[in-house]
Amino acid sequence: MTHKAEPIFDAIVRIDKLPSAGRSLSVDADAPTRAAIAEAMKVTAVERFQAELTIVPLRGGLRAQGWLKARIEQPSVVTFEPVFQDIAAEIDRVFLPASGQKDAPAPGSEVFIDLEDDDFPDHIDGPEVDLSALLLETLGLEIDPYPRASGESLDALGLDEKDGEEGPFAALARLKAEKKDED
Repeated sequence: MTHKAEPIFDAIVRIDKLPSAGRSLSVDADAPTRAAIAEAMKVTAVERFQAELTIVPLRGGLRAQGWLKARIEQPSVVTFEPVFQDIAAEIDRVFLPASGQKDAPAPGSEVFIDLEDDDFPDHIDGPEVDLSALLLETLGLEIDPYPRASGESLDALGLDEKDGEEGPFAALARLKAEKKDED
């Protein structure tokens, strides 16, 4: 039996209960929720996590449009000092029900997927969509994987660099140069 992980915060929308005019969803995470998000994103802290989404029904599924704003803290990759990043991301995603069995491709057959298409929908199974996963995914994609404070570089650390390069390829290059000099 597969157990689905509990969402960090409640942002589940039922498609069958969605009004035809749509609805709004607001998220303003409290301290324990921000701590759980920080742990999930593997950052030091999440100081702010706010989102506003407008959800409207679309072709048996839904479309979520809005924004996400967050402020995170993580260590610099150079000095390990805290670095803060303000995130502001626009969200526009479409969730459609998975196609029925009659439209499903045969096993092993080729399926064309246009990865350049901005409107490529997410597929859902069942009557509900967990938009917390969408918001966490958006946050994760916006986080700088190599954070640095402005003006930081490895040169500023004053590391003692040895003359010439090191490593197996540098040694191979020296051997080739020596052999060339002998010839």
